[in-house]
Amino acid sequence: MADPAPDSPRRPFNILVSSAGRRVVLARLFRAALAELGLVGEVCAADASPLSAAYTEADRHFLVPRCTDAEFIPELLERCVEHDIHLIVPTIDTELPVFAEARDAFASIGTTIAVSGPTTVGIAQDKQLTHRWLVGAELPTVAQWTAAEAPDDPSVYPLIAKPRLGSSSIGVRTLTSPTDLAPLRSHDYVVEQIAPGHEHTIDVYVNRSGSLITAVPRRRLETRGGEVSKGMTIAHEGLIGLAARVVRSLEDCCGMLNFQCFVDPDTERLAIIELNARFGGGFPLSDAAGAHVPRWMIEDLIGLPSSAGAGGFQDGLVMLRFDDAVFTTRDALGPGVL
Repeated sequence: MADPAPDSPRRPFNILVSSAGRRVVLARLFRAALAELGLVGEVCAADASPLSAAYTEADRHFLVPRCTDAEFIPELLERCVEHDIHLIVPTIDTELPVFAEARDAFASIGTTIAVSGPTTVGIAQDKQLTHRWLVGAELPTVAQWTAAEAPDDPSVYPLIAKPRLGSSSIGVRTLTSPTDLAPLRSHDYVVEQIAPGHEHTIDVYVNRSGSLITAVPRRRLETRGGEVSKGMTIAHEGLIGLAARVVRSLEDCCGMLNFQCFVDPDTERLAIIELNARFGGGFPLSDAAGAHVPRWMIEDLIGLPSSAGAGGFQDGLVMLRFDDAVFTTRDALGPGVL
């Protein structure tokens, strides 16, 4: 354990993982970062349900309304004061715009939210806006249409249809012909070309000064429920360079982001298909490869010299995820839960 930094905060450095859900490993990485820096603090969890693995695993936990509820921010502000929260780490798409708009309110009580500004979050939330931004920034992508405007020419199929405001691959469909598209014509879907090649997620960390600190491409070997279950880091210079262009094209990005990009092995053509303004589910692979973002995020926040070196990350590191379990009791969950 490192000696406590002389200019570290006197109050405990407490961290809150919001909408904690299944993010047990992410919570553990922040706990380990506190220990490595010699900081006293707890990793807390907030969720709308106590039936959450990370909620149970946390040093301290509490229930809050859903992020779409008007009482979500007022309740969380009270909890942050009560538990002396220094840093909030959002984890799900639906809470990002709420947090992006509330950054000043939390800053006024001494709490920083690890979230980009409203412009970046808005682009990432809306797949139609994402595509317009990619085209406007001259970043490589695929052709896209609204469901109402998608082509009737059978020769351009198969195509892929996605809810415009969706996440976690919920509602995504492969269309083999215009007949498959017909039921979606009146719905809020976008329709895209299917990019050739291998899909990659590029984990990107931008510090509070707007500087790109790291970009780690990881090839998706297998996914489950829209989240990577098997992956491998790839030191692909084209993808790393593309990450720098992405950051330069986002005016208010900050903290952790990731984007999905296909690489055609025959032509090396790149095609970005999605942007997420948060930690991805597969981030533990990037951390294990050397991108210790939880530690770097804390260092940036309290003014310590960054330990992010120029050594890059481990190429070819493979992650094989598996199910694990945490255990609690009915009594510990509280009355009326089960």
